[in-house]
Amino acid sequence: MPQSSARDDRAPQNRAGRPILVLGGGIGGMSFAISARRAGWPVHVVEADPNWRVYGAGITVTGPTYRAFRTLGILGDLKAQGYHVTQGGRLCTPDGTPVADLQDKPIQPDLPVSGGIMRPDLHTVLARLTREAGVTVSLGLTATEWTDHGDRVEARFSDGSSGTYDFVVAADGAFSKARQFLFPAAPKPAYTGQYCWRVVAKRPPEIDRSHFFVGAPVTCGLVPVSQDLMYMWLLENVPAMHWVDEATAYKRLAELLAPFGGPVAAVRESLGPDSLVNVRPLEAVLLPKESWFKGRSILIGDASHATTPHLASGAGIAVEDALVLAEELQRHDDVPAAFQAFTDRRFERCRLVVESSVAIGKAQQDHVSPETMGGMMARAQAALLADI
Repeated sequence: MPQSSARDDRAPQNRAGRPILVLGGGIGGMSFAISARRAGWPVHVVEADPNWRVYGAGITVTGPTYRAFRTLGILGDLKAQGYHVTQGGRLCTPDGTPVADLQDKPIQPDLPVSGGIMRPDLHTVLARLTREAGVTVSLGLTATEWTDHGDRVEARFSDGSSGTYDFVVAADGAFSKARQFLFPAAPKPAYTGQYCWRVVAKRPPEIDRSHFFVGAPVTCGLVPVSQDLMYMWLLENVPAMHWVDEATAYKRLAELLAPFGGPVAAVRESLGPDSLVNVRPLEAVLLPKESWFKGRSILIGDASHATTPHLASGAGIAVEDALVLAEELQRHDDVPAAFQAFTDRRFERCRLVVESSVAIGKAQQDHVSPETMGGMMARAQAALLADI
C-alpha cells in the first residue's frame, strides 16, 4: 500500500523540471495526475473529448476500491456522493424472495463494505480535484506521436502543437491508441461472450444494499447509488457480438427481465422510450508483462489490463495503478527502473482480476451451480484484500 505522497527530491521529474504527459482523463489518468501533482511534479493531461464527458450508469465500489480512494485522499468526497453500506449484499430468487445475506467485513474498520456511485458523479469529483491540484488539462486533444530521446520525450499533438516531457503515462482506455503506437503487435480486447445491460431507476426503500437475483436464465442485480437512485445490471450470454439499436434497447431489456418479479419487475415496468439504457459487449485484455512499458512510456489501467465487471474491480485497480506508479517514481532515480518496479508489483494482481472475472463470466455461460460460482468469486475477492 502506498505510504505517503510526500515529495521526494531524488525523483527525476523534479530535477529536470519537465512535466509528465498523461494521455487520457478517465479514472486512472486523473488519479495518477492528482497523485503526481500532490507529490510536486508538473503534470499535463490531454483528453480527446472536448467536453470531458463520461458515459455509463453506476459503478459498484468494493472494499479494496474504498481503500484505494482513501489513499488517493478522496474518501470524504466519495462518501459525500453515492450510497455506502456497512453490510454485505443480499442474494434473492428471481421473484425477489431473499435467500441469504452475504456476511462481508470491511477491509479496514472504518471503511464501508460496499457501495455504489453514478459514474458521472465520480468523474465530476476527480475532475474537480485534478484541477484543484494544479494539473494542466487540455481537452479535445490527442497525442499523435512521440519520440523517446532516452532522457526526455518529444510529443506532437492533433492540433499541430508539440511539447517536451519527462515521460508519458498512457491511461487512454481499453482501446488505447498509445498501446497501438508503442506495441503494434500487442493483443487487443477480445469478446468474452456476454453483454452487460445497465439502466438507472428510482430506488425503493427496501433496496438498501446490493441485491443479486440468481436462478433465472440471466443474472441481474440492483445497486443503490444515492438516496433516490439505483442502477440495475444484467448479464446476457450472447455467442457473437452484434449491433444493438439504442432506440429500441429498452424493449429488448424488458424481454430479458421477463423472468423476474419483485423490485426487478418494477424496473421492467418503468422502461420506455426515454429510458437511458446502456448496453455493451464485454471485452477483456491482459498485456504480457513485457508490453506494459517501453523506455519512458508506460500503460496503466484498461490500456494494459481491461477487465469485465464480474468482480467490480476495474475502476479500483486503475486507481491502484495510479497510486503505485506515483510511489515507485518517488523511490527510483531512473524512470525505466520505476516502471519496472511498478510492473513487478502490479502484474499478478491485475492478472488475478482479469482472469478471474473472465472465468466467472464463462462459468455463467456454462450455467455452473451458484455454489461453484460463489466459491470462485469468494477466492478472488479474498485475494484482493491483500495490500497493493
